[in-house]
Amino acid sequence: MSIAPTDLDSADGPARTPDSGRSRTARQRAPRSPRAALAWGACGAVATVLAWWAFTAVGGPGSPMLAALSPWRVPGALASLLSTGVLLQDLVTSTVRLLAGLAIAALLGIPAGALIGLHRPTRWAAAGPVQFVRMISPLSWAPVAVALLGVGSAPVVFLVAAAAIWPILLGTASAVGSIDQRYVAVAHTLGARRREILRTVVVPSVRPAVLQSVRLALGIAWVVLVPAEMLGVTSGLGYEILNARDRLAYDEMLVVILVIGALGAAIDALARLLLTPRRG
Repeated sequence: MSIAPTDLDSADGPARTPDSGRSRTARQRAPRSPRAALAWGACGAVATVLAWWAFTAVGGPGSPMLAALSPWRVPGALASLLSTGVLLQDLVTSTVRLLAGLAIAALLGIPAGALIGLHRPTRWAAAGPVQFVRMISPLSWAPVAVALLGVGSAPVVFLVAAAAIWPILLGTASAVGSIDQRYVAVAHTLGARRREILRTVVVPSVRPAVLQSVRLALGIAWVVLVPAEMLGVTSGLGYEILNARDRLAYDEMLVVILVIGALGAAIDALARLLLTPRRG
């Protein structure tokens, strides 16, 4: 096991200095910071909606499509989609595909990354192929996925997994390769075997980095999911965008796009809550 040392102090953040006037002022302002952040966030949202409205108001008279993309058309279009039940069904379908692809990426990427990080010959052998394959756009595999797996959810899950596996694999390999060699030496001195070293040293050391890699992979997978659902499927949020476009229902198309953004932000927030390590 060949593992390079890492800086142990960086995980704990910068050293704390003694109390000073500046730190005292920061503590005095701290109770007001959440309220200020909320106020500024509301201002940003209002400014965004106003800019959106201005853009559609200026171009709307000369473009029926821009007129349909007005923010004032969103509530009615959302109500129409919700009344048919299609939006919720597509939302569930897309979420299931996302989680399935991410699970496959994690099941393959974490063990492969651990092997690359622990075994130097494997790292040398895999460096070239990994760097080459990961630079290929996952969507370029779409014809291959459809030809091999047919139409439906299977090729979409494959493309999501193909996009999500690389952050997990590389993050795991980097984390395993950065374990302090002194921890391994101490475990050897105490008579620990390889399996015990993996359980007591490697896994606790790499868990935070692996969880953050999974969160990063989740964001990439969500971005790839939508265009993947525009290729040979008849369900999902990506398909619903094309369906609304073909029906010239541009206001409904905009609602689906907004739902994708809102759901993606909610998924990232949930991932941050669940995958960020807690300090005891």
